[in-house]
Amino acid sequence: MDWLRQGMEAIDRQLAKHPALRVPRALHEATTDFFFTPGKVTSGTLAVRDATDLKRVMITVVVALLPCVAMAFYNTGLQGNLAIAAGALPPAGWRAVILGLLGAAAHDPHSLWQCVALGGVYYLPVVAVTFAVGGFWEGLFAGVRGHEVAEGFLVTGMLFPLILPPTIPLWQVALGISFGVVFGKEIFGGVGMNILNPALTGRAFLFFAYPGQITGEEVWLAVDAVSQATLVAASAEFGMAPLEDATWMQAFLGFIPGSMGETSALAIAIGAVILLVTRVASWRIMLSVTVGTVVTALLLNLAGSETNPMFAVPPWWHMVMGGWAFVTVFMATDPVTAPYSRVGQLIYGFCIGLLVVVVRVINPAYPDGLLVAVLLMNVFAPLIDHYVVKLHVRRRRLRYAG
Repeated sequence: MDWLRQGMEAIDRQLAKHPALRVPRALHEATTDFFFTPGKVTSGTLAVRDATDLKRVMITVVVALLPCVAMAFYNTGLQGNLAIAAGALPPAGWRAVILGLLGAAAHDPHSLWQCVALGGVYYLPVVAVTFAVGGFWEGLFAGVRGHEVAEGFLVTGMLFPLILPPTIPLWQVALGISFGVVFGKEIFGGVGMNILNPALTGRAFLFFAYPGQITGEEVWLAVDAVSQATLVAASAEFGMAPLEDATWMQAFLGFIPGSMGETSALAIAIGAVILLVTRVASWRIMLSVTVGTVVTALLLNLAGSETNPMFAVPPWWHMVMGGWAFVTVFMATDPVTAPYSRVGQLIYGFCIGLLVVVVRVINPAYPDGLLVAVLLMNVFAPLIDHYVVKLHVRRRRLRYAG
């Protein structure tokens, strides 16, 4: 591979000679750094050297996301094939042409090949648009600032398609990732400077701009012109009936309608193990989100309500409905937007778990409170760290006062 690296370095030297080509050079450097380790290393006694750098952290997160990507292919196709087999309209337009070329007519809705083929027809274009448009903005800002394109967008580009419905128009994907990258990260200064999770910021923009196509009462089925309510949305509208239609194990495994990468708590749990073993994600945040969810759900179960059946949803159902598991593992633990202090992480996670349940139960018009919970706590994360540090300083002053 030395010849490839030498060739890419030669291209970089040519691009460096032309200041007007700063944006292409930034994108070229990002591609080179993805495939090869950086050529620059720290030296000297004062430099901190560690085998774990930003690139390795981001690659670890991508590896942890692979089970969710597999479900994005399989479950999206499964839900679509089941609808086609039931007599619903098949995919239209260019998707129908591609499926015709693949020979993926839904003769057997549970066929692995047919499910993966149909799922890929929906998932892959969303990924392509996300990286193309998001990469453009990353390269533009990096070129203007004279910086390299950071590896952080690799994770954002992987996360964003997984939290979207399969039938979302591609132009909305472009708008969402543009808003997430520009207003969720770049206006703050780029990677490490943002206070909001870029992927969730983009999805929040799409939710408030196009709620009918992102979430609500009837979305999320991967077949054009056909829709079906998600488990969490249907539960908010009809009470416990949707929970009785789908078993807890079906929801845990992820064989239900939902966003492309959020449905399977099992796949997400595999990713969580990878992140925890490699110490990339904070176990304190995951644990405290879980505790906050359980405590709040049990309290609302005890309170009860004659008019709102969502009060009766037990905590173990909250954990497999909507994007709870995905957000807990991959979004809430974002090291840039979460608190750094250990106590702050516990407070931060508990508040997310509390808010998720409160919004789900109290506000039927907004059945999944994950966006509100995480983004709101992203804003408060610096404040939490500030007061945790002040508390520690005060305790040490009292301890050493004498």
